[in-house]
Amino acid sequence: MSRDYAIRATSFNNQVRGFAAVTTELMSELQKRHHTWPVASAALGRTVSAGAMMGMMLKNEKDQLTIQITGDGPLRQIVVDADAKGRVRGYVKNPAVDLPLNGKGKLDVAKAVGNGTLHVVKDLGLKEPYRGSVRLVSGELGEDFTYYLTVSEQVPSSVGVGVLVDRDGSILASGGFIVQVMPEASEEVVDRLEQAITALPPVTKLLHEGATPEDLLQRVLGEEMQVHHRQAITFHCHCSKERIRTTLKGLGKKEVQQLLEEQGEAEVICHFCNERYRVERADLEELLQEMEADDDPSVKDAAE
Repeated sequence: MSRDYAIRATSFNNQVRGFAAVTTELMSELQKRHHTWPVASAALGRTVSAGAMMGMMLKNEKDQLTIQITGDGPLRQIVVDADAKGRVRGYVKNPAVDLPLNGKGKLDVAKAVGNGTLHVVKDLGLKEPYRGSVRLVSGELGEDFTYYLTVSEQVPSSVGVGVLVDRDGSILASGGFIVQVMPEASEEVVDRLEQAITALPPVTKLLHEGATPEDLLQRVLGEEMQVHHRQAITFHCHCSKERIRTTLKGLGKKEVQQLLEEQGEAEVICHFCNERYRVERADLEELLQEMEADDDPSVKDAAE
């Protein structure tokens, strides 16, 4: 059973709300599936932790969101899906990026991401999904999610996310926190929060020393913090053989026929989990027959 989980809490008489998550096992799973190099692991892990916590902000069980970070750095793109049930998946476009450490001796996530845009798409079961986007302000991602939540969703926020990568590329720790100030918060409370966040040791240091989500958040929200919800965070991908068939159908008859003639089979790789799906000749032939039947008016009339 996964030890990753997230919490939602409030403090200062509901003037502040906070979220915190440990995503070490989730990120370890993604690192193994995508063979991410350290700086790619750091960038993906920070996004995964933010996504897991933002998933807890969704109101309904079927709600889900997609985070897309597109930059001109060598990583090119990071994509993370999360839902209200704590199920998360994600990938980075170029997992094999190697850069010198930055001036602080840390993994240079900002340079790996570069200049670009942070997009968030929320599927809330409405006719149209909610879309928000902001320019990247630093590429370090914690600051970028802070900017997104404050500007696009208009909730003053502070986001701290981090990933500790071992020398062999494995994940030692991953997680973070989000603290948000409600409209009724007093200046005194805001000052206390700012002081607590400034004094906070690096998130990765705390996590590596065994800090729980409660420990992380209590350092900022104080002893009066009340936890309202705990939720397991797990890796989950929606891909399946049936979804792959649907994807191939979407290519059109001409492309499927070409695959059949030139290769005799098809191999589809899911971006999110790196699973390979092999579609045999017989399956392609059956798929082609289905597509031809769908396009044949006489077949439709007979069915009706």
